[in-house]
Amino acid sequence: MKALLISGGVALLVAILGTPLLINQLRARGIGQQIREDGPTGHFSKAGTPTMGGLAIMGAAVVGYSVAHVSATFTTRGLVGLLTICAMALVGFCDDWLKVTRQRSLGLNKRAKIAGQFAVAITFAIVSVTWLKVDTHLSFTRFNSLGLQLGNVGWVVLAVLLIVGTTNAVNLTDGLDGLAAGSSAFTFVAFTVIGFYQLRHEVMYRNPASLDEAVMAAAMIGACAGFLWWNAAPAQIFMGDTGSLGIGAAIAVFALLENVDLLLPLIGGLYVLETLSVIVQVTSYRAFGRRVFRMAPVHHHFELLGWPETTVIVRFWILAGAFTAVALGVFYADFLAHGGTS
Repeated sequence: MKALLISGGVALLVAILGTPLLINQLRARGIGQQIREDGPTGHFSKAGTPTMGGLAIMGAAVVGYSVAHVSATFTTRGLVGLLTICAMALVGFCDDWLKVTRQRSLGLNKRAKIAGQFAVAITFAIVSVTWLKVDTHLSFTRFNSLGLQLGNVGWVVLAVLLIVGTTNAVNLTDGLDGLAAGSSAFTFVAFTVIGFYQLRHEVMYRNPASLDEAVMAAAMIGACAGFLWWNAAPAQIFMGDTGSLGIGAAIAVFALLENVDLLLPLIGGLYVLETLSVIVQVTSYRAFGRRVFRMAPVHHHFELLGWPETTVIVRFWILAGAFTAVALGVFYADFLAHGGTS
């Protein structure tokens, strides 16, 4: 418990104090957000707001995680997870950098961006099955909870799909001030609690690095919350793809390492809804020439219906918190059903 508090507290402090320093540096270099021309007209005033704030999130999380290990030992699984998160954030950084240097809202082309995401995901998946020897059963709430053995190849495919899918889902959600940062903090609470319970009940969950994963998740909570102080509407800085891709990778990596693969869509239910809204919109337009939403992702739909931006943000935070609570309820119910008592 002490390590969790240190990790989250230090990351929070670093993010709160470090983000304004990053803002000043970005402003001095003229690094600002380019707004998509087909977006809501109310967003045009945000053009020029410093971006790449994900650097503050990732930096704070790394510092928080590291300080929590001053008197503890790093685990290989924890370090592999952290490197994967940072590598995916680097892909996002490249995208952000091209956006600001080219002075347009498009960074990496779609093929290059997806190739980078797949490269990071495949590397993590292969390292996990060959070096970390992760359990390759399909799991819902715990180790081998469904009794379905995927094998190394099947698990690699699942891991790659979850990582790439989640990174893009969080990227889609990052469209309003503080929306992704706030909702992600709720999501990381779930992984912190799950990791802590797995530590307390090692026989049931068989996760050799549960504490380290919980410490990393706590660092992400603190980093997101600290960044949100400056990212809340009206945002003084945006996380950019550096932040959204790094956060998305973290969510998927925690789900895979904590053996809650199939619980991920519930934990990250808000991201699922955002992604489905885009899929429905594109499918409907291509098949029938009609749009279901005024604009996708769905948070823009509610903006165009007349909801104030802050109203959309807070209500979506509530949804994220509700999904987290339901997911933890399902996890705890399974825990009790299999003999858990505390």
